[in-house]
Amino acid sequence: MKYILVLEIVYVIIIILVILRVLYDTRSGVKALAYILFIVLVPLFGVIFYFIFGVNYRKNKLYSRKLIADETLSQQILANVQNYSDQVLHSGHLSSDYINLARFISNASASPLTANNSVKLLLNGEEKFPMVLEALESATSHIHLEYYIYENDKTGNAIADILIKKASQGVEVRFMYDDFGSRSLDKHFIAKLEEGGVETAPFYRIKLTAFASRLNYRNHRKIIVIDGKKSFIGGINISDRYRNDTIPANDLFWRDTHLMIEGPVSFYLQYIFLCDWNFSAKSKLQDYSNYFPKYDAEKVISAELVQIVPSGPDSKLPVIYYSIMEAISSAKQQVLIASPYFIPGESLMDALIIAAKSGVEIKLLIPGISDSKIVNTAARSYYTELLQHGVRIFEYKKGFVHSKFMIVDDNLAVLGSANMDYRSFDLNFEVNAMLYGKIITGQLQTSFNYDIEQSVEINQTDWLNRPKYIHLFEKLVGLLSPIF
Repeated sequence: MKYILVLEIVYVIIIILVILRVLYDTRSGVKALAYILFIVLVPLFGVIFYFIFGVNYRKNKLYSRKLIADETLSQQILANVQNYSDQVLHSGHLSSDYINLARFISNASASPLTANNSVKLLLNGEEKFPMVLEALESATSHIHLEYYIYENDKTGNAIADILIKKASQGVEVRFMYDDFGSRSLDKHFIAKLEEGGVETAPFYRIKLTAFASRLNYRNHRKIIVIDGKKSFIGGINISDRYRNDTIPANDLFWRDTHLMIEGPVSFYLQYIFLCDWNFSAKSKLQDYSNYFPKYDAEKVISAELVQIVPSGPDSKLPVIYYSIMEAISSAKQQVLIASPYFIPGESLMDALIIAAKSGVEIKLLIPGISDSKIVNTAARSYYTELLQHGVRIFEYKKGFVHSKFMIVDDNLAVLGSANMDYRSFDLNFEVNAMLYGKIITGQLQTSFNYDIEQSVEINQTDWLNRPKYIHLFEKLVGLLSPIF
């Protein structure tokens, strides 16, 4: 009995110390409360879960080194483009409604506002992958790829074959993949690339002994940069599942969105890639002169302006999260959101409710069919309050909607890799494109409206009249939503 008492005292001390660690290390009060509840209500497992999924490494020396390296690179190559960004900002093409937003992004991440970009909207993998293959074939200097999920399937091998072909032609090819998201890639696939002249690097390699500290903070970005001039960004990974034209066809229709961009905005995507590469690769790049073509700062003529928004554990601020909040606050007519994982938290909920009560039409497109039942249940815990304040919610029924974008009024769109959830806002390395202009925003809204036609709107009365035990279960899961 004495030993049991000692063990109980030791366990209570451990729980208290872990709770203190949560309070000290977790920036969000809601998230801290969720972890504390889990630690207290689920003995032992809650503590283990926190140290696997919840420890904040934003101040870890590893990320401090990355931040220092990024800032050194920034000083070398980004100072030259700030004058260009300022000229674009004051060119008169940017609506006064978004000047504060553009300035915030620039000041928080040194990301320039760029003009004279050609932007093409790509719907689903069947539109993206042919454009990627064509663009890769056109490379003459270098190809840089960075992906969360890259699979050894038909699509992955088709791209790998071109990478090897271009490397044999003297093109520099670098391929970076997240070691968790792309865990299906085996050593033979990587060896084939390296033997073909492609440089490879896993982002933040997972080792068995370090699994607990590395499962979080993954590189969720999807970036391709070709010759420093043409780039791809969005939500579509490299895998057969993201296309609907495969034979045999996928069982589940996959709805997703991506962008191909030609122009100066590729400059900052190149910068992000090089920062991530020098953090992950054994062979660091020292000379960057060949990767940044010069752009004429005097020719500010395009009203379709684009700005890249990065965020991650190495960021001093959650730039993507703040930029979304600022964009919503600027809305006057409408906010349209598509997200496969919608766990907004209190601040984003408040922003949406304030906008709705101010007369702004809010529409939310979410999956009717999800690849994560628990995340979908957590998301549903937010719907009741949104519905009560006039937000319209549509469940996509044609398949799984994996698109991640937001439209504000008729001349601002946000599209990239970030979901509307804590993981994207705080834990993962993400990248979005902020698109200021009517053309691409109009195309994206046409796509959104078509998706709405393939959806069923949630009726508030029917939703509230569901059995009480379902509401209770969703609320219980919602309490823990900040840790998913």
